[in-house]
Amino acid sequence: MFNGNNKHYSKPVTLIIATLLCFAQLFTQIGTLQAATSDDGSHREQARRIHDRLAGVPPTETVLNQMATDISNGDIAAAANRAMNNRNFYNVTLKNFITPWTNEAQTVFAELNDYTATVIGVIRDELDYRSILFDDILYTGAASGLTAYSVSNNAHYREMEIRGLDLSDPNVLKKTTQSAVTGLPAEATAGIVTTRAAARAFFIDGTNRAMFRFTLLNHLCVDMEQIKDNTRATDRIRQDASRSPGGDSRIYINACSGCHAGMDPMMQAYAYYDFEYTGSPDVGDQLVGQLVYNVGNDPETGSRVQPKFLINATVFPDGYVTPDDRWDNYWREGPNSVLGWDPALPGSGAGAKSMGQELAYSEAFASCQAKKVFRTVCLREPDGTQISNLTSNFKNSGYNLKTVFADAVSYCMGK
Repeated sequence: MFNGNNKHYSKPVTLIIATLLCFAQLFTQIGTLQAATSDDGSHREQARRIHDRLAGVPPTETVLNQMATDISNGDIAAAANRAMNNRNFYNVTLKNFITPWTNEAQTVFAELNDYTATVIGVIRDELDYRSILFDDILYTGAASGLTAYSVSNNAHYREMEIRGLDLSDPNVLKKTTQSAVTGLPAEATAGIVTTRAAARAFFIDGTNRAMFRFTLLNHLCVDMEQIKDNTRATDRIRQDASRSPGGDSRIYINACSGCHAGMDPMMQAYAYYDFEYTGSPDVGDQLVGQLVYNVGNDPETGSRVQPKFLINATVFPDGYVTPDDRWDNYWREGPNSVLGWDPALPGSGAGAKSMGQELAYSEAFASCQAKKVFRTVCLREPDGTQISNLTSNFKNSGYNLKTVFADAVSYCMGK
Protein backbone atom coordinates (compact mmCIF):
# COMPACT_ATOMS: atom_id res chain seq x y z
CA MET A 1 0.00 0.00 0.00
CA PHE A 2 0.99 3.51 -0.45
CA ASN A 3 2.31 4.79 2.85
CA GLY A 4 3.39 8.30 1.94
CA ASN A 5 6.96 7.27 1.40
CA ASN A 6 7.43 7.58 -2.39
CA LYS A 7 10.98 6.25 -2.57
CA HIS A 8 9.66 2.79 -3.54
CA TYR A 9 7.45 4.30 -6.28
CA SER A 10 9.68 6.99 -7.79
CA LYS A 11 10.81 4.91 -10.76
CA PRO A 12 7.37 3.58 -11.73
CA VAL A 13 5.81 7.04 -11.40
CA THR A 14 8.58 8.59 -13.44
CA LEU A 15 8.09 5.92 -16.10
CA ILE A 16 4.36 6.47 -16.20
CA ILE A 17 4.79 10.24 -16.46
CA ALA A 18 7.34 9.84 -19.22
CA THR A 19 5.04 7.45 -21.06
CA LEU A 20 2.12 9.85 -20.78
CA LEU A 21 4.28 12.70 -22.06
CA CYS A 22 5.33 10.60 -25.04
CA PHE A 23 1.71 9.81 -25.85
CA ALA A 24 0.75 13.48 -25.51
CA GLN A 25 3.55 14.50 -27.85
CA LEU A 26 2.57 11.77 -30.30
CA PHE A 27 -1.08 12.84 -30.29
CA THR A 28 -0.03 16.44 -30.81
CA GLN A 29 2.12 15.46 -33.79
CA ILE A 30 -0.67 13.35 -35.24
CA GLY A 31 -3.12 16.22 -34.82
CA THR A 32 -0.73 18.65 -36.47
CA LEU A 33 -0.15 16.22 -39.31
CA GLN A 34 -3.89 15.67 -39.76
CA ALA A 35 -4.51 19.41 -39.75
CA ALA A 36 -1.75 19.97 -42.31
CA THR A 37 -3.07 17.13 -44.44
CA SER A 38 -6.59 18.51 -44.13
CA ASP A 39 -5.45 22.02 -45.12
CA ASP A 40 -3.49 20.64 -48.05
CA GLY A 41 -6.48 18.62 -49.17
CA SER A 42 -8.74 21.62 -48.79
CA HIS A 43 -6.38 23.80 -50.83
CA ARG A 44 -6.19 21.19 -53.57
CA GLU A 45 -9.97 20.89 -53.64
CA GLN A 46 -10.30 24.67 -53.82
CA ALA A 47 -7.72 24.77 -56.61
CA ARG A 48 -9.56 22.05 -58.49
CA ARG A 49 -12.85 23.93 -58.16
CA ILE A 50 -11.29 27.20 -59.36
CA HIS A 51 -9.82 25.47 -62.39
CA ASP A 52 -13.11 23.74 -63.20
CA ARG A 53 -15.08 26.98 -62.94
CA LEU A 54 -12.65 29.01 -65.06
CA ALA A 55 -11.36 26.52 -67.61
CA GLY A 56 -14.10 23.91 -67.52
CA VAL A 57 -11.57 21.06 -67.42
CA PRO A 58 -9.51 19.42 -64.64
CA PRO A 59 -6.02 20.83 -64.08
CA THR A 60 -2.87 18.82 -64.62
CA GLU A 61 -1.21 17.54 -61.46
CA THR A 62 1.54 20.14 -61.82
CA VAL A 63 -0.90 23.03 -62.18
CA LEU A 64 -3.04 21.68 -59.34
CA ASN A 65 -0.06 21.63 -57.00
CA GLN A 66 1.00 25.13 -58.04
CA MET A 67 -2.52 26.47 -57.51
CA ALA A 68 -2.81 24.75 -54.13
CA THR A 69 0.47 26.37 -53.08
CA ASP A 70 -0.83 29.78 -54.23
CA ILE A 71 -3.98 29.31 -52.16
CA SER A 72 -2.04 28.17 -49.09
CA ASN A 73 -0.01 31.38 -49.45
CA GLY A 74 -3.20 33.41 -49.56
CA ASP A 75 -2.77 34.36 -53.23
CA ILE A 76 -6.06 33.31 -54.81
CA ALA A 77 -5.54 35.67 -57.75
CA ALA A 78 -2.34 33.83 -58.70
CA ALA A 79 -4.20 30.52 -58.58
CA ALA A 80 -6.98 31.93 -60.74
CA ASN A 81 -4.51 33.29 -63.27
CA ARG A 82 -2.91 29.87 -63.60
CA ALA A 83 -6.35 28.48 -64.46
CA MET A 84 -6.88 31.28 -66.96
CA ASN A 85 -3.68 30.29 -68.74
CA ASN A 86 -5.49 27.19 -69.92
CA ARG A 87 -6.63 27.48 -73.55
CA ASN A 88 -10.11 26.26 -72.60
CA PHE A 89 -10.69 29.46 -70.63
CA TYR A 90 -10.61 31.29 -73.97
CA ASN A 91 -11.88 28.66 -76.40
CA VAL A 92 -14.76 27.45 -74.24
CA THR A 93 -15.52 29.56 -71.15
CA LEU A 94 -15.13 32.98 -72.75
CA LYS A 95 -16.58 31.86 -76.06
CA ASN A 96 -19.74 30.67 -74.29
CA PHE A 97 -19.73 33.74 -72.04
CA ILE A 98 -19.71 36.18 -74.98
CA THR A 99 -21.61 34.41 -77.77
CA PRO A 100 -25.15 35.12 -76.47
CA TRP A 101 -24.46 38.85 -76.82
CA THR A 102 -23.91 38.45 -80.57
CA ASN A 103 -27.44 37.42 -81.56
CA GLU A 104 -31.01 38.41 -80.81
CA ALA A 105 -31.92 34.88 -79.70
CA GLN A 106 -29.15 35.18 -77.10
CA THR A 107 -28.13 31.62 -77.77
CA VAL A 108 -24.73 30.20 -76.92
CA PHE A 109 -25.02 27.84 -79.90
CA ALA A 110 -23.59 30.20 -82.51
CA GLU A 111 -20.35 30.30 -84.44
CA LEU A 112 -17.22 32.06 -83.38
CA ASN A 113 -17.28 35.47 -85.07
CA ASP A 114 -15.48 38.80 -85.12
CA TYR A 115 -17.54 40.17 -82.19
CA THR A 116 -16.75 37.20 -79.95
CA ALA A 117 -13.11 36.93 -81.03
CA THR A 118 -12.52 40.63 -80.40
CA VAL A 119 -13.90 40.52 -76.86
CA ILE A 120 -11.84 37.39 -76.15
CA GLY A 121 -8.73 39.20 -77.37
CA VAL A 122 -9.39 42.26 -75.24
CA ILE A 123 -9.80 40.09 -72.14
CA ARG A 124 -6.76 37.95 -72.92
CA ASP A 125 -4.50 40.96 -73.50
CA GLU A 126 -5.84 42.67 -70.35
CA LEU A 127 -6.82 45.84 -72.21
CA ASP A 128 -9.21 48.48 -70.89
CA TYR A 129 -12.43 46.51 -71.26
CA ARG A 130 -14.48 49.66 -71.86
CA SER A 131 -12.83 49.93 -75.28
CA ILE A 132 -15.08 47.18 -76.65
CA LEU A 133 -17.77 49.81 -77.20
CA PHE A 134 -15.77 52.50 -78.96
CA ASP A 135 -12.25 51.56 -80.03
CA ASP A 136 -10.93 50.93 -83.56
CA ILE A 137 -10.12 47.33 -82.72
CA LEU A 138 -10.53 43.88 -84.23
CA TYR A 139 -9.02 40.47 -83.52
CA THR A 140 -8.44 38.11 -86.43
CA GLY A 141 -6.79 34.73 -86.91
CA ALA A 142 -3.19 34.41 -88.09
CA ALA A 143 -2.74 30.65 -88.45
CA SER A 144 -1.16 29.18 -91.54
CA GLY A 145 -3.59 28.40 -94.36
CA LEU A 146 -6.50 30.17 -92.69
CA THR A 147 -9.17 31.67 -94.95
CA ALA A 148 -8.80 35.45 -94.96
CA TYR A 149 -11.14 37.74 -93.02
CA SER A 150 -14.13 38.84 -95.10
CA VAL A 151 -16.53 41.73 -94.56
CA SER A 152 -19.31 39.70 -96.19
CA ASN A 153 -19.15 36.27 -94.52
CA ASN A 154 -17.99 34.46 -91.40
CA ALA A 155 -15.81 31.79 -93.05
CA HIS A 156 -12.63 33.07 -91.39
CA TYR A 157 -13.88 32.53 -87.83
CA ARG A 158 -15.85 29.40 -88.65
CA GLU A 159 -12.66 27.81 -89.89
CA MET A 160 -10.79 28.92 -86.76
CA GLU A 161 -13.35 27.16 -84.61
CA ILE A 162 -13.47 24.00 -86.73
CA ARG A 163 -9.68 23.74 -86.58
CA GLY A 164 -9.73 24.28 -82.84
CA LEU A 165 -7.14 27.04 -82.95
CA ASP A 166 -5.79 28.14 -79.59
CA LEU A 167 -7.30 31.57 -78.87
CA SER A 168 -5.00 32.02 -75.87
CA ASP A 169 -2.04 32.27 -78.24
CA PRO A 170 -1.27 35.87 -79.36
CA ASN A 171 0.32 34.43 -82.49
CA VAL A 172 -2.96 32.77 -83.43
CA LEU A 173 -5.48 35.45 -82.46
CA LYS A 174 -3.97 38.85 -83.25
CA LYS A 175 -5.02 42.39 -82.55
CA THR A 176 -5.54 44.72 -85.48
CA THR A 177 -7.91 47.56 -86.39
CA GLN A 178 -11.25 47.56 -88.14
CA SER A 179 -10.21 50.49 -90.27
CA ALA A 180 -7.20 48.57 -91.60
CA VAL A 181 -9.04 45.31 -92.28
CA THR A 182 -12.56 46.36 -93.24
CA GLY A 183 -12.01 49.77 -94.79
CA LEU A 184 -14.40 51.40 -92.35
CA PRO A 185 -13.25 54.97 -91.55
CA ALA A 186 -11.49 55.05 -88.18
CA GLU A 187 -13.93 57.67 -86.89
CA ALA A 188 -16.83 55.33 -87.74
CA THR A 189 -15.49 52.38 -85.73
CA ALA A 190 -17.05 51.60 -82.38
CA GLY A 191 -15.59 48.35 -81.09
CA ILE A 192 -17.91 45.37 -81.22
CA VAL A 193 -20.84 47.58 -82.30
CA THR A 194 -19.32 47.91 -85.76
CA THR A 195 -18.19 44.31 -86.17
CA ARG A 196 -19.80 42.31 -88.93
CA ALA A 197 -21.48 39.94 -86.46
CA ALA A 198 -23.12 42.78 -84.52
CA ALA A 199 -24.28 44.47 -87.73
CA ARG A 200 -25.73 41.22 -89.03
CA ALA A 201 -27.66 40.74 -85.80
CA PHE A 202 -28.73 44.26 -84.86
CA PHE A 203 -28.32 46.67 -87.81
CA ILE A 204 -30.16 44.37 -90.18
CA ASP A 205 -33.59 45.60 -91.39
CA GLY A 206 -35.62 47.51 -88.81
CA THR A 207 -34.64 50.95 -87.59
CA ASN A 208 -31.32 50.27 -85.76
CA ARG A 209 -33.07 50.56 -82.40
CA ALA A 210 -32.22 46.88 -81.86
CA MET A 211 -28.52 47.73 -81.71
CA PHE A 212 -29.14 50.24 -78.94
CA ARG A 213 -31.45 47.98 -76.97
CA PHE A 214 -29.14 44.96 -77.07
CA THR A 215 -26.08 47.07 -76.25
CA LEU A 216 -27.82 48.24 -73.09
CA LEU A 217 -29.03 44.74 -72.30
CA ASN A 218 -25.68 43.04 -72.86
CA HIS A 219 -23.31 45.68 -71.51
CA LEU A 220 -25.25 47.76 -68.97
CA CYS A 221 -27.53 44.91 -67.81
CA VAL A 222 -30.71 46.94 -68.28
CA ASP A 223 -33.57 46.53 -70.74
CA MET A 224 -35.76 49.31 -72.02
CA GLU A 225 -38.70 48.50 -69.74
CA GLN A 226 -36.46 48.94 -66.72
CA ILE A 227 -35.33 52.44 -67.65
CA LYS A 228 -38.33 54.00 -69.38
CA ASP A 229 -38.81 57.54 -68.15
CA ASN A 230 -41.93 59.54 -68.95
CA THR A 231 -40.42 62.74 -67.57
CA ARG A 232 -38.02 63.32 -70.49
CA ALA A 233 -38.75 65.64 -73.40
CA THR A 234 -40.26 63.88 -76.43
CA ASP A 235 -38.92 66.25 -79.10
CA ARG A 236 -36.57 63.66 -80.66
CA ILE A 237 -39.03 60.78 -81.06
CA ARG A 238 -39.12 59.88 -84.75
CA GLN A 239 -42.04 59.90 -87.15
CA ASP A 240 -42.46 56.12 -87.18
CA ALA A 241 -43.65 55.96 -83.55
CA SER A 242 -47.43 56.25 -83.30
CA ARG A 243 -48.67 58.82 -80.82
CA SER A 244 -51.94 56.91 -80.38
CA PRO A 245 -51.34 53.16 -80.72
CA GLY A 246 -54.66 51.45 -81.33
CA GLY A 247 -56.28 54.87 -81.23
CA ASP A 248 -55.40 55.40 -77.57
CA SER A 249 -52.91 58.21 -76.89
CA ARG A 250 -52.64 57.13 -73.26
CA ILE A 251 -50.64 54.08 -74.35
CA TYR A 252 -48.10 56.34 -76.03
CA ILE A 253 -47.90 58.67 -73.03
CA ASN A 254 -47.69 55.96 -70.38
CA ALA A 255 -45.66 53.34 -72.21
CA CYS A 256 -44.12 54.20 -75.57
CA SER A 257 -42.76 57.67 -74.89
CA GLY A 258 -40.96 56.52 -71.75
CA CYS A 259 -38.62 54.40 -73.87
CA HIS A 260 -38.43 56.44 -77.07
CA ALA A 261 -37.81 59.81 -75.38
CA GLY A 262 -34.39 58.65 -74.15
CA MET A 263 -33.59 56.00 -76.74
CA ASP A 264 -34.21 57.90 -79.98
CA PRO A 265 -31.87 60.83 -79.19
CA MET A 266 -29.05 58.41 -78.30
CA MET A 267 -29.40 55.82 -81.04
CA GLN A 268 -29.37 58.61 -83.60
CA ALA A 269 -25.62 57.93 -83.36
CA TYR A 270 -26.31 54.94 -85.67
CA ALA A 271 -27.94 57.03 -88.40
CA TYR A 272 -25.28 56.26 -91.04
CA TYR A 273 -25.13 52.47 -90.52
CA ASP A 274 -26.95 49.57 -92.14
CA PHE A 275 -26.45 45.90 -92.96
CA GLU A 276 -26.97 44.97 -96.57
CA TYR A 277 -27.43 41.52 -98.09
CA THR A 278 -24.86 40.81 -100.78
CA GLY A 279 -25.53 37.21 -101.78
CA SER A 280 -27.23 33.90 -101.15
CA PRO A 281 -27.33 32.30 -97.68
CA ASP A 282 -23.94 31.16 -96.40
CA VAL A 283 -23.54 27.72 -94.84
CA GLY A 284 -23.78 28.10 -91.08
CA ASP A 285 -23.96 31.89 -91.31
CA GLN A 286 -27.45 32.20 -92.83
CA LEU A 287 -26.87 35.62 -94.36
CA VAL A 288 -24.16 36.87 -96.69
CA GLY A 289 -23.89 40.59 -96.27
CA GLN A 290 -21.87 43.41 -94.80
CA LEU A 291 -21.93 46.49 -92.67
CA VAL A 292 -22.51 49.64 -94.72
CA TYR A 293 -21.60 53.13 -93.53
CA ASN A 294 -22.58 56.21 -95.48
CA VAL A 295 -19.63 58.50 -96.02
CA GLY A 296 -21.57 60.58 -98.55
CA ASN A 297 -25.18 61.44 -99.22
CA ASP A 298 -27.60 58.57 -99.69
CA PRO A 299 -29.59 58.85 -102.95
CA GLU A 300 -32.84 58.03 -101.12
CA THR A 301 -32.50 60.60 -98.34
CA GLY A 302 -30.31 63.29 -99.84
CA SER A 303 -28.13 63.14 -96.72
CA ARG A 304 -25.81 60.66 -95.03
CA VAL A 305 -28.77 59.31 -93.05
CA GLN A 306 -29.79 55.76 -93.95
CA PRO A 307 -33.32 55.41 -95.43
CA LYS A 308 -34.40 53.19 -92.52
CA PHE A 309 -34.30 56.25 -90.24
CA LEU A 310 -36.97 57.95 -92.32
CA ILE A 311 -39.37 55.06 -92.92
CA ASN A 312 -43.05 55.19 -91.96
CA ALA A 313 -42.95 58.98 -91.96
CA THR A 314 -46.73 59.16 -92.36
CA VAL A 315 -47.39 57.45 -89.02
CA PHE A 316 -46.84 60.79 -87.31
CA PRO A 317 -45.66 63.41 -89.84
CA ASP A 318 -44.93 65.96 -87.12
CA GLY A 319 -42.41 63.63 -85.48
CA TYR A 320 -38.65 64.13 -85.54
CA VAL A 321 -36.86 63.87 -88.88
CA THR A 322 -33.30 62.63 -88.44
CA PRO A 323 -30.84 65.03 -90.13
CA ASP A 324 -27.48 63.56 -89.02
CA ASP A 325 -25.83 61.29 -86.44
CA ARG A 326 -25.80 63.73 -83.52
CA TRP A 327 -26.81 62.14 -80.25
CA ASP A 328 -27.79 63.51 -76.84
CA ASN A 329 -28.19 61.68 -73.55
CA TYR A 330 -31.46 62.89 -72.03
CA TRP A 331 -31.02 60.32 -69.25
CA ARG A 332 -28.22 62.25 -67.58
CA GLU A 333 -31.03 63.88 -65.64
CA GLY A 334 -34.04 62.25 -64.04
CA PRO A 335 -34.39 58.68 -62.75
CA ASN A 336 -31.79 57.23 -65.13
CA SER A 337 -29.02 59.38 -63.75
CA VAL A 338 -28.68 56.40 -61.40
CA LEU A 339 -26.84 54.64 -64.23
CA GLY A 340 -23.86 56.75 -63.21
CA TRP A 341 -22.89 58.79 -66.26
CA ASP A 342 -19.33 60.10 -66.29
CA PRO A 343 -19.39 63.84 -65.43
CA ALA A 344 -16.14 64.32 -67.37
CA LEU A 345 -17.93 63.52 -70.65
CA PRO A 346 -20.20 66.06 -72.37
CA GLY A 347 -23.24 63.79 -72.67
CA SER A 348 -23.62 64.51 -76.39
CA GLY A 349 -21.69 64.08 -79.60
CA ALA A 350 -21.78 62.65 -83.10
CA GLY A 351 -21.56 59.03 -84.16
CA ALA A 352 -21.36 55.59 -82.61
CA LYS A 353 -17.83 55.98 -81.24
CA SER A 354 -18.54 58.82 -78.81
CA MET A 355 -21.93 57.37 -77.88
CA GLY A 356 -20.27 54.01 -77.13
CA GLN A 357 -17.84 55.79 -74.84
CA GLU A 358 -20.77 57.43 -73.05
CA LEU A 359 -22.18 53.98 -72.28
CA ALA A 360 -18.84 52.34 -71.47
CA TYR A 361 -17.81 55.05 -68.98
CA SER A 362 -20.99 54.68 -66.93
CA GLU A 363 -21.13 53.03 -63.52
CA ALA A 364 -23.79 50.68 -64.91
CA PHE A 365 -21.31 49.30 -67.44
CA ALA A 366 -18.73 48.48 -64.76
CA SER A 367 -21.20 46.83 -62.38
CA CYS A 368 -22.79 44.89 -65.23
CA GLN A 369 -19.51 43.18 -66.02
CA ALA A 370 -19.14 42.19 -62.39
CA LYS A 371 -22.62 40.69 -62.33
CA LYS A 372 -22.12 38.71 -65.53
CA VAL A 373 -18.76 37.30 -64.49
CA PHE A 374 -20.04 36.34 -61.04
CA ARG A 375 -23.00 34.46 -62.53
CA THR A 376 -20.69 32.64 -64.93
CA VAL A 377 -18.16 31.63 -62.30
CA CYS A 378 -20.36 31.07 -59.24
CA LEU A 379 -23.56 29.95 -61.01
CA ARG A 380 -25.73 32.16 -58.79
CA GLU A 381 -26.69 35.77 -58.28
CA PRO A 382 -24.26 38.00 -56.33
CA ASP A 383 -25.28 40.14 -53.39
CA GLY A 384 -24.78 43.88 -53.14
CA THR A 385 -21.51 43.69 -51.23
CA GLN A 386 -19.99 41.25 -53.68
CA ILE A 387 -20.96 43.43 -56.67
CA SER A 388 -19.58 46.53 -54.96
CA ASN A 389 -16.26 44.84 -54.24
CA LEU A 390 -15.92 43.30 -57.69
CA THR A 391 -16.82 46.58 -59.42
CA SER A 392 -14.40 48.59 -57.32
CA ASN A 393 -11.52 46.20 -58.02
CA PHE A 394 -12.44 46.13 -61.71
CA LYS A 395 -12.10 49.91 -61.95
CA ASN A 396 -8.92 49.98 -59.88
CA SER A 397 -7.34 47.41 -62.20
CA GLY A 398 -7.73 49.72 -65.20
CA TYR A 399 -10.84 47.78 -66.29
CA ASN A 400 -9.01 44.49 -66.73
CA LEU A 401 -11.83 41.93 -66.85
CA LYS A 402 -9.54 39.05 -65.87
CA THR A 403 -9.31 40.58 -62.41
CA VAL A 404 -13.09 40.22 -62.08
CA PHE A 405 -12.86 36.52 -62.94
CA ALA A 406 -10.04 36.10 -60.42
CA ASP A 407 -11.94 37.99 -57.71
CA ALA A 408 -15.21 36.18 -58.37
CA VAL A 409 -13.80 32.69 -57.78
CA SER A 410 -12.82 33.69 -54.25
CA TYR A 411 -16.55 33.80 -53.42
CA CYS A 412 -17.33 30.33 -54.71
CA MET A 413 -14.18 28.19 -54.42
CA GLY A 414 -15.39 26.52 -51.21
CA LYS A 415 -14.01 26.47 -47.69
